[in-house]
Amino acid sequence: MLDHDLINRTLQTALSAGAEFAEVFVEDKRSSSALLDDGRVEELTSGRDRGAGIRVVHKDTTGFAHTADLSASGLAKAASTAAAVAQNNAQSSSTDRRSVAVDAGGAVVGTSARIAPSDVAKSVKVQLLANADAAARASGSQISQVSARYGDSRRRILVANSDGLFAQDDQVRTLFSVSCVASGDTGLQTGRESVGRTIGFELFDETDVTDLARRAAQRAITKLNARPAPSGTMPVVVGPGGGGVLFHEACGHGLEADLVAKSASVFAGRVGDQVATPLVTLIDDGTMAGEWGHYRIDDEGRAAAHNVLIDKGVLTDYMWDHVRARKEGRNSSGNGRRQSYQYLPMVRMTNTYIENGSDHPSDIIAGTESGVYVAQLGGGQVNTATGDYVFGMTEAYLIENGEISEPIRQGNLIGNGPETLKLIDAVGNDFAMGSPGTCGKDGQGVPVGDGTPTLRVTALTIGGTAA
Repeated sequence: MLDHDLINRTLQTALSAGAEFAEVFVEDKRSSSALLDDGRVEELTSGRDRGAGIRVVHKDTTGFAHTADLSASGLAKAASTAAAVAQNNAQSSSTDRRSVAVDAGGAVVGTSARIAPSDVAKSVKVQLLANADAAARASGSQISQVSARYGDSRRRILVANSDGLFAQDDQVRTLFSVSCVASGDTGLQTGRESVGRTIGFELFDETDVTDLARRAAQRAITKLNARPAPSGTMPVVVGPGGGGVLFHEACGHGLEADLVAKSASVFAGRVGDQVATPLVTLIDDGTMAGEWGHYRIDDEGRAAAHNVLIDKGVLTDYMWDHVRARKEGRNSSGNGRRQSYQYLPMVRMTNTYIENGSDHPSDIIAGTESGVYVAQLGGGQVNTATGDYVFGMTEAYLIENGEISEPIRQGNLIGNGPETLKLIDAVGNDFAMGSPGTCGKDGQGVPVGDGTPTLRVTALTIGGTAA
């Protein structure tokens, strides 16, 4: 993406004021999207974003500058700016200089996409939207509105630093979603389905968008006849895939090393402790080929990894980026991520999930006399310092006499992450990944995946509207 000698000169400039560490991150991202709303193409866009972010670390101070000018002079100016910020804020007069040479021999290049989305005509992409719209509307007269969106991106990155690292990656992602609104006596109800993979247009060889649309429509129609959710504390069975976001938010963020270092995590200082029942093994895995949070290297050039965070209930490690791992004298876990070249990297999740257990899903439900079955969770929020969370339930049902019965609506799931981990008494053998997501943290969003098998929590609070 950039001349190797130019990278070396830029790093040399960044180190010229005596810094201990310097990094160049270069990104070239192309994206396109299409939106069909109520049978009309409302958006058809494409764009390109290209630039470099330069980070300089001196003592405990980080200087950062970014630029869209990838010329030698543009990179030199950004490197000098980042170096000056780090030097001034560190209040040091040191001017020791280091030489650096990065080795391009180990670079990782090439995308694994079989069909480049850029090679597919826009008319073909729009036809997918039209097919989804037609399928959703054919699902029932109650469907009053349909919105379908297609998106793809190709993100090429180059990372080089003063430790001699030089690595590249080529990431292609493709996404499709359908949202439906159903109208009835209970007002308007919504249903949504989405699919996203870190692959090319071959996504649609394995995904039928009409089936996706019918599921979204049926979810909205079902909620028209749903009862208001109950209120109170009761057993909750979380279905495969759709409940993974619960553990992403309630536990995952608290296991990110930057929050731990700030004592903003309820899991700080607890490595080696039993923090969950022995049924729970929690993993963050950027190596899951094809999944939405997959990559070969993170945004600091470290290889993606399969990181066991909780092993049979015992907290074994946190997620680490390079700078924080460097301070602790350990290796990064490959979790340094950034939204774009305009941002500093920070510790972020990739694909976070609970491993399969040995229970049969039907036995878990049959063994629950009464409670709530959550098939899909919506948006939520968590206080990482306390572990308290709240999530909306976008598809949920009552469990009565050991069977899934009537659908419910307008309910929230309320609990505490560490307490929830200790209240899991059954884990199924039907693991599935959930829908693709975008995780927000400190103003940055990155693609993530999450998953879970069917599992039961013995007591969670349902915040419903039923009298």
